[in-house]
Amino acid sequence: MPWTMNDYPSSMKNLNSITKKKAIDIANSMIDEGYEEGRAIPIAIEQAKEWHSNASGEELEEYKRHGKPAERSSEGKRHDNNPERLEEGEQVISHEDGWAVQSADAKKPDKVFSDKQEAVKRARDIAKNKGTSLTVYKYDGSIQETKSYKD
Repeated sequence: MPWTMNDYPSSMKNLNSITKKKAIDIANSMIDEGYEEGRAIPIAIEQAKEWHSNASGEELEEYKRHGKPAERSSEGKRHDNNPERLEEGEQVISHEDGWAVQSADAKKPDKVFSDKQEAVKRARDIAKNKGTSLTVYKYDGSIQETKSYKD
């Protein structure tokens, strides 16, 4: 059964509403992908807290307006493109506005930084939190650094 803002794990009860909503979305997505509830819930809470602390006011407002967390379909997976991209490694790539942080197969960046070091720091934090990998690219598209954060 998918969690909603009215029916969610008790460990999420003290989160503010936006963070709780994000945690529910992440946890539902993780369950769709085959994670056990006992593993999905603490990971989702931690990722939602990190997301909230790093999100801009505009990003938080936009997320708040999207309504209740999406429900899972009867087949399990909500849609083809998992927004949390939990299994993919993070990348730092050159972008027209600076340096982009994005999941490996994402079509658009999670965030763009003017400073490469800030982008690398953010991508490293995400990769560590997800237990995936980090690939940092040079301006010319060649690989500068790779690092695995898998257990």
